[in-house]
Amino acid sequence: MAKLEISQLKKRYGRVEVIHGVDMTVEDGEFVSLIGSSGCGKSTMLRMIAGLESVSSGSMSLDGRLINSVEPKDRDIAMVFQNYALYPHLSVAQNMGFSLELRKVPKKEAAIAVAKAAEMLGLTPYLDRTPKALSGGQRQRVAMGRAIVRNPRLFLFDEPLSNLDAKLRVQMRMEIKALQKRLGTTSIYVTHDQVEALTMSDRVVLLNAGRVEQIGTPMQVYKRPANVFVATFIGSPAMNLLSGTLLRDADQCFAKVDGKTFALPECEGVADGTSIKLGVRPEHLRIVDGPDAQDTFNMSVEVVETTGAETHVYGCLGADNMTVTLDGEISPTVGETIRLQSPTKTLHVFDAASGARLNS
Repeated sequence: MAKLEISQLKKRYGRVEVIHGVDMTVEDGEFVSLIGSSGCGKSTMLRMIAGLESVSSGSMSLDGRLINSVEPKDRDIAMVFQNYALYPHLSVAQNMGFSLELRKVPKKEAAIAVAKAAEMLGLTPYLDRTPKALSGGQRQRVAMGRAIVRNPRLFLFDEPLSNLDAKLRVQMRMEIKALQKRLGTTSIYVTHDQVEALTMSDRVVLLNAGRVEQIGTPMQVYKRPANVFVATFIGSPAMNLLSGTLLRDADQCFAKVDGKTFALPECEGVADGTSIKLGVRPEHLRIVDGPDAQDTFNMSVEVVETTGAETHVYGCLGADNMTVTLDGEISPTVGETIRLQSPTKTLHVFDAASGARLNS
């Protein structure tokens, strides 16, 4: 069992506070990603959990045991670093078994643990090689193997795939997820790549400037972003945000955008006349024809990008930029005006001043 509980965690460097009272819980066996842009504090959080950074205030408990002041070697936590951190003069087997040697584990027992991890990771043929004789993906597997042989209660991953090419990243993220499920070890994964976070995680923790913006499953943060920051960070291309005004008519809500009125999902308790940002994901828009089409956007096409499976169309709606993702077979012409529609249930409404979500 390995349940991590973090309460009001703060980190200061002198007078500058970089982590602002974070609360989060990682359940036993759960895979949780810390995601955010560079400098948001996710690696600092990970290093505090590992014991490589001190805690300014707040608490961290592992299975009910306070670990704020526990030495890193005594936390029973294994960390996989971005740069692999392998010893260049040692073989794969020696790198994987180094931590066991430091802990005075009997050689026979250590050799069995290394062999088992190597077989799990497909490294058995490479045990006698040094890191320089391995590919980037193989080095990453060695780094993972070194963590696995320790049989820790908690795995920490610090952007482990950022040095790999795109194809290898896809392969390795599938391998890491499958391995974590097989081992059942509680894991925290730091990344700035939302695709990694959404495809690998049971839950994601979205950080912004040292604060938690939202915690939820991948589908929760995609379908119901808590605010404008989450809405524009999650999803590729990013969600469109259109300036408008919320109107109420009895129990019905509408948005007035660029002189046109659109039906909205329920926005209970929001006053008539509130300035809003109407969120529309590019993949939810479709081109419509005919005079009977309701709640349509008129967008002037400025740029068209074809990726094969999809076509990305960029243009403007009034003063706001707009992006549309269409089927790859559809390719509008630059300069033409297209009519777009998005189902009411897919629309998102945010307060223009605070950025907070308004619709249920």
